[in-house]
Amino acid sequence: MKIKLNLIFLIFLFIPLFSILRAQTEPGEKIEYYQMEPLDDSLFIKIQQEVFIDPPDPKAEIIVDLRDPNNQTVSIKGALYPFLAFKPETRAKIITYPFKINLEEQINYGSVFTRVIGKMRIKKIFSPPTLYQISSTLGYINPFLQLFGGERFGVPIKGDVGISFGLGTPYSGPLETNIVEADFHILGLYGGVLGPVDAFSESKTANNFNDIYITSGYQIGYVIPFGNFFEFSYQHITSPPNKGELTYFTRNDIDSLNLKAKILRGSYYSWELRYPVSVFGSTRAKFYVAKYLSEMHFGFTGRELSLAGSTFDFSFDAMPSSDVRQPVYTFNLLVQKIADAWGTSALALGPTLMLSKDSGGKFTAVSVFFNLRLKVGTSL
Repeated sequence: MKIKLNLIFLIFLFIPLFSILRAQTEPGEKIEYYQMEPLDDSLFIKIQQEVFIDPPDPKAEIIVDLRDPNNQTVSIKGALYPFLAFKPETRAKIITYPFKINLEEQINYGSVFTRVIGKMRIKKIFSPPTLYQISSTLGYINPFLQLFGGERFGVPIKGDVGISFGLGTPYSGPLETNIVEADFHILGLYGGVLGPVDAFSESKTANNFNDIYITSGYQIGYVIPFGNFFEFSYQHITSPPNKGELTYFTRNDIDSLNLKAKILRGSYYSWELRYPVSVFGSTRAKFYVAKYLSEMHFGFTGRELSLAGSTFDFSFDAMPSSDVRQPVYTFNLLVQKIADAWGTSALALGPTLMLSKDSGGKFTAVSVFFNLRLKVGTSL
C-alpha cells in the first residue's frame, strides 16, 4: 500500500509540470533580449565554432541582446561577441530560435512565485537519441563519470573498442554497495572484473542493513546487434566471503524484520531492456527495465536536461523486488553550472534520496546524500 501511495504521489508531482509546458515563443511575440535554451546541440556548437571556441560546449549559456541596433551582441559563457561576427545564416537561426527565455520580462512582487513557472515553456520534451545511444557497439561510450552508481564511464580506444569503469552498480545509490567494476568492450561484447572497495560501505553508519557486498568476481555481457535496446550479462563470484567478511557483512542484519544485506555468491544472469531517447534536450537519456543480480529495476536516467534556463541530470531507479533485500527507490538530481570556466559543464553536484524500510520497519527516507558527476570530454 505504501509503495502504491508513493507512486501516486510521483504521478501527481509530475502532472503540474507537464501541464504548463507549451511553445516557448508565442506567435507575434518579439523578444530582443533573451537566453537561448540549450535544446539544439548542433546550433550551439556551430555558434561557438564561428567565434573559434574550442572545444564548443553544447550546453553553454548563450545570451542574445538585439535591443540596440548599433550594438547587438551575443554572450557565450560570459564572453561578449558582436552579433555581426556570425554568418548571416547563423544570425538568422539565432533570431528565429524558438526556445527563448525572455530577459526583459517585468518583475513584480508575485514574480518570486511565478517566474520559474513562466520560463517552463518548451515543446521539445522528447526528441530522437544520438547515433551513439542507438549503436550496439558504440553505446558504451560515455563521457560522464558519476561518483556513486549510474551508467558506466566509457572511453573509446578506437571506435567500437574501448574500456569502461563504474563505482557501485548501474542502479545503486551512494554508499549502498562496495562494488566497483572495470570492463573491456569490443563490437558490443564486453567483459571485466568486479571487486570491492570497502571504504564506500564503511562510510555509511546508519540504515546500512540493506546494502550489497562483493568479494571478487567477473562478468561478461553482450548488446544484441540490432540497436542499443537489449543487453544481457553473466556475473560470477570467484571468491566467496570468508568467516570474517561474512560476520562484517551481516553485522547490521535485523532478522525479525527481514532486513538483510545481500552478499553475492555463485552466479547471476542479468539483462536490461531500454529505450534511448532525448528528454528536454538531454545529451544522454533512457527509460529501462532490468534484472540485475536477481533484483528487478525500472526507471529513467538523463544527462544534461535543460529546463527554465537550468541544466541538470536526473535519474530515478525503483527496485521493487529482490531475492534478499527490501525494496529501494532512488532519486538523483545533479545540477550543472555551479562552477566557472570549464567547470560550468564539467561538474554537477546534487542530492540523492533513497527510500526504503528503516530499522523500525517503517518505509521512509533511509539516506540523503550528495552525489557528484564529472564530464570528461564533449557531449555525444
